[in-house]
Amino acid sequence: VEGNLQTGAEQLDQYLPLLKGKRVAMLANPTTVIGKAHLVDSLKSLGVNIVKVFGPEHGFRGNASAGTQVADEVDALTNIPIISLYGKKNKPSKEDLADVDILIYDLQDVGCRFYTNINALSRLMEACAENKKQLLILDRPNPNGYLIDGPILDMQFKSGIGMFPIPMSHGLTVAEFAQMANGEGWLTNKVKCELKIVKVANYTHD
Repeated sequence: VEGNLQTGAEQLDQYLPLLKGKRVAMLANPTTVIGKAHLVDSLKSLGVNIVKVFGPEHGFRGNASAGTQVADEVDALTNIPIISLYGKKNKPSKEDLADVDILIYDLQDVGCRFYTNINALSRLMEACAENKKQLLILDRPNPNGYLIDGPILDMQFKSGIGMFPIPMSHGLTVAEFAQMANGEGWLTNKVKCELKIVKVANYTHD
């Protein structure tokens, strides 16, 4: 319906052509959905070749407690290898990306500095830049997008729950954050990631 909000993931016509014939990897968790269906399942049913999934904090299926290290595994439902980015490593390696043509990031965030989704995004962007891979971000609305508030992080206190000089409530969607990280030179060695973004349709920060 015209005027209704649509997430990036829901706008299949905008990105399915990009995935045709490609080996696809995704950074995903239980919020990576179209309606009630997981995007991994939806894309597989459409013939997309998903070769692996990267899992953030809490894991791909969301079955790990906050702060708990997550191990690599094979997903029981799809038989797709799951590589944890919240365990022995926090960034895809060159070997992880050797058989990947394009990566997808689709995680719901809430616009709070100490949530780790934007940290995972920044490291994925670095890995893509270093290995010359394109990153497709399927954007989602920030439910606190109207609120920019709280102190900007003093970078001498940078940590795993605060990596960037942004306010406590930063007001950005993940795709907006990604563009800011590229533009401000926040990625390691100031590398820049090649981004393709499917914006949220009919979204405003109000």
